[in-house]
Amino acid sequence: MNFENRTVLITGAGRGLGFAYARTLAELGATVIIHDVGADSNGSGNDPQVAEDAAALLRADGYNAVATSGSLDTCDGCHALIDQTIADHGRLDGLIHNAGWVAYQRIEDIEESAFDHMMTIGAKAPLWLAQAAWPAMRDAGYGRIVLTTSCRAIYPQYVHKGLASYAAAKMAAIGIVNVLAAEGAEHGIVVNAISPVAKTRMWGVAGEPDELRPSEVAPGAAFLASEACVEGGWIMRAANGQFHATRAVEAIGVDYPRDLLAVRAATADAVAAQWSRIAVSAVEPRS
Repeated sequence: MNFENRTVLITGAGRGLGFAYARTLAELGATVIIHDVGADSNGSGNDPQVAEDAAALLRADGYNAVATSGSLDTCDGCHALIDQTIADHGRLDGLIHNAGWVAYQRIEDIEESAFDHMMTIGAKAPLWLAQAAWPAMRDAGYGRIVLTTSCRAIYPQYVHKGLASYAAAKMAAIGIVNVLAAEGAEHGIVVNAISPVAKTRMWGVAGEPDELRPSEVAPGAAFLASEACVEGGWIMRAANGQFHATRAVEAIGVDYPRDLLAVRAATADAVAAQWSRIAVSAVEPRS
C-alpha cells in the first residue's frame, strides 16, 4: 500500500490511537497532518505542544508530518482547519476523525454541558469536517473519510453503565457514515467508520500497554484511508491485531416499509403473545 503524494488529516493524533494512525500512514508515504488540541484527560484545556511534539517525533524518523491544534468545537473552527490544510498542501486526500473524549455519568447525573461536549466532539465535529472537505474531494474525484464509533454503543453486551452520552455520539457517527457513504459514492468519496479498542489514556494507561496496543489497530485505519478501500458504509471493528467489518443489512425479500417479512399482530395483546417470535436475535432466522 502506498500513500505517496497523499495528504491525510488525523484529529486527536498527538497521542494514543491517533498517533499510531499517523505513524503508520507516514511509514506508507503519506504527508500526515497531526491535529490535537492537547486537552487533558477530562477533555478540557489546550496545549498545542502535544501536536508539535508528535509531529517532531515523526519528522525525526524522516517522515512528513505537520502539527496543528485549532479548535473543533464549532462549525467555523472545523472549516478553518480543513481550509488551512488545503491552502498549505494543495490537497486533502484523507480525513480520519479520531479525536474523542469519555466521561462516566449515570442517567440521573448527566449534565447538559457534558452531553453537548460529547456530541460536539463525537458527532458534530466529524460532520463539519466532512462538510468542509467535501468540495475539494468531490472536485478531485477522490477522498477517504473515516469516523470513529464504539462497540460500547453498538452491542448491548459491551455497554458500560454511565456512558449514555458517549453511546449517543458514537451511534450518531454511524448514521453520519451511512448517509455520507451514499452521498459520496458518485464522487469517489468513500466514507467508513472504525470501532477501535486499545489501551490508551481513556483506559487510564500511560506508556506502551502490555496488550491491546494502538499499533495493532492502525493497519485497519490505514486501509480505510487508502485507495484500496473502495466501498463505504462499513464499520471496521479493530482490536488486538484483528479486524472485522460489519454493518446493518436488511433481510432479503423485505419490501420496506410495507412488508417486513415479520410477525403480524393487530393488537398490543397480540404483540405480547407473539413476543417470543418477534424478538429474535440476529443469529436466528426469521420464521
